[in-house]
Amino acid sequence: KIFQAVVSCVGSDGTIYIIPKSFEIALSKLMTEIRSTFTGLGLLIPYCWKKGEACVVRGSDTMWYRGKVVEANDSTLQVQYIDRGYTESIPQCHTYPTTLYTGIPPFCIPCQLYKTLPVGSFWQQDAVDCLQALLTNEEVKIHVEELPDNPWDKLSISLYFGGMSLSSFMAQQKYCIAEDCQDIQKLGLFAGNIPSLPSYMLPSLPVPGDTFPVIVTHLVSPKEVYIRLDASEDSATERAASSDTESLGEVLKWCNKIVTSFPLLTSFEKELPCLAEYLDGLWYRAKLLSVTQFVPAQILIQFVDYGTYFVAPMNRLRHMPYCLLKYPVQAVRVLLAGFKPASGDKNVKRIPYCPEWSMKALLAMVDCVEGKRLSASMLTLSPEVTISLYGDDRNLVHLKLIEMGLAELDE
Repeated sequence: KIFQAVVSCVGSDGTIYIIPKSFEIALSKLMTEIRSTFTGLGLLIPYCWKKGEACVVRGSDTMWYRGKVVEANDSTLQVQYIDRGYTESIPQCHTYPTTLYTGIPPFCIPCQLYKTLPVGSFWQQDAVDCLQALLTNEEVKIHVEELPDNPWDKLSISLYFGGMSLSSFMAQQKYCIAEDCQDIQKLGLFAGNIPSLPSYMLPSLPVPGDTFPVIVTHLVSPKEVYIRLDASEDSATERAASSDTESLGEVLKWCNKIVTSFPLLTSFEKELPCLAEYLDGLWYRAKLLSVTQFVPAQILIQFVDYGTYFVAPMNRLRHMPYCLLKYPVQAVRVLLAGFKPASGDKNVKRIPYCPEWSMKALLAMVDCVEGKRLSASMLTLSPEVTISLYGDDRNLVHLKLIEMGLAELDE
């Protein structure tokens, strides 16, 4: 069986507690009922607690949860939240013995990784820390591999995050030995470590004559821009683009969580795919363009899903998992048709790399497209992708530049 689940916690022994997504509605209804039944403080009179006894627990968020006594001391109890998995030391006055709800099985399932042997025969603390940081409160894909003989024992599973096997990742980090993992090599296959230079796939584009919603992600000049299909519109093309974008975003989210396990880039071939850290501290897909400075090394890169350029030091560039290459680039370079630089534009400040255009024309185009709902009409796919770009008022965006004397019609 394969299903989606949320990891509620990872125990100190490495047990992974999951809540199947299909359980969420029933669990929410139970929590609502418990919290309407128990509204005050816990039991304030002496009580002889027994190990394994059912109770409700007032958590640190002041909400009530189902619990089970794991160990009883003089003034505190070790209680496991049976629908979450984690164990806490709780004052006795924050608990209440009850037989209510004991007929409802726990909503969280204790799991272990299938045929995965931790180094030293038990999960070391650094491995548990890694599991907790990686998985807690995250949605993952679960493959059930083996049912336990005792229904209260751990379920043996393969767990996948962002398309990657957890057993393979932990084995690659030397935390365990994964007997049946066949994708360890695949996980370690980073772009740049394979014989032929890998490259990103280009997205499928609408055919000439089609009109489609777009977002402008980067401007090189008023005439040359990068666009993404706007997946917010409800059509087959945009739904497909949305599906790809969400999947890519999910994988990138996981890659950001484990990015320090990816080696720093050591080869610098032009067009080499890599992960690059932007100013916001997050890592995105990129490709190398050129070395702009040798001491200290500075590399010109392009973020392929946005079109933007960035000069990065070597410590902001890492090898990229090969699985990220299966997603087409999200930003496409296009030329805008119908206008050209105005011959009478006397503005002194020019775009250094495109001096036929003034900086004023570039800034005016930014105002026309930034944050706007735009649509494009495909004109040609080769030799250049050429479009007509329309604003949210259904007028061609370059008409504003022509009105300002910054561009003129190009027949």
